[in-house]
Amino acid sequence: MQITDIRIRKVNSDNKMKAIVSVTFDDEIAIHDIKIIDGNGSPFIAMPSRKMPNGEFRDIAHPINGEMRKRLEEAIFAKYNEFLDQMRLSETSME
Repeated sequence: MQITDIRIRKVNSDNKMKAIVSVTFDDEIAIHDIKIIDGNGSPFIAMPSRKMPNGEFRDIAHPINGEMRKRLEEAIFAKYNEFLDQMRLSETSME
């Protein structure tokens, strides 16, 4: 399964959630609402989840193994860093 597209939908620097991401696999299936969270200086991804009646959250889509999680994280963070670079460039050009 190949990651064929990653879209950064929102960046908010005022709180711990920094971006919302959509990832497409094999140009056939997408997972939306993956969050990039600032975890005390080290960002991490949080898969889409649903609040259960007992108050706990359960992922509704997630990688099955560590290798896929690592591939997904690396691809998302690479695209996120590109996105941040583009934002910085556009801010600099406006000055």
